[in-house]
Amino acid sequence: MKGFFVTGTDTGVGKTVVSACLAASLRRSDDVCYWKPVQTGIEEDDDTAMVAELADCSKDEIYSEGIRLERPLSPHLSARLAGVSIDIEGILVTAANHPRERLMIVEGAGGVLVPLNDKEMMIDLIRDLNLPAIVVSRSGLGTINHTLMTLEVLRRRGINVAGVVMNGDRNDENRKAVEFYGEIPVIAEIPRFERLAADTLVPWAQKNIEPI
Repeated sequence: MKGFFVTGTDTGVGKTVVSACLAASLRRSDDVCYWKPVQTGIEEDDDTAMVAELADCSKDEIYSEGIRLERPLSPHLSARLAGVSIDIEGILVTAANHPRERLMIVEGAGGVLVPLNDKEMMIDLIRDLNLPAIVVSRSGLGTINHTLMTLEVLRRRGINVAGVVMNGDRNDENRKAVEFYGEIPVIAEIPRFERLAADTLVPWAQKNIEPI
């Protein structure tokens, strides 16, 4: 599998919007495909449908197979309450059936240390998929600490980090601090869209996100 794993410093930091932006931008030079291996709270938040809509994806640009759980909780707890189990081996089997010729944009659930079961965490899935990570963080107060901790944990596991994407109102000082202390490029700063839709997101992404 070739592509990137989109992870975040926390839940709700904007991984899905970033994934849509990456799909819209990277399709200029590659055949792309978005995949969400684990989705909780599926009745309230269907990230796959959201990316398909925001990035104006074709059917071939979406890989919809994966674990879909009803309750909007951590994957390990949502699975336990549903009477099912999540294991990375099963996810890797699903991954093996992906469209191999396409550049995969894989979106995680929550942050890197979110548990999938009693022994495995999201970071273990990132490692086993052997994809470089893109870390999504907030732009405001607190982001320096959270972003640097996420970078350190990923690097300790030997995971290559391609860059950071910051979400929210532009903050030049926070960007400089993340790049300096994290020794990592901030590859994009995504603003708050007044109207979040394909006709606003796709042109912005293609203009502002350079090939990685």
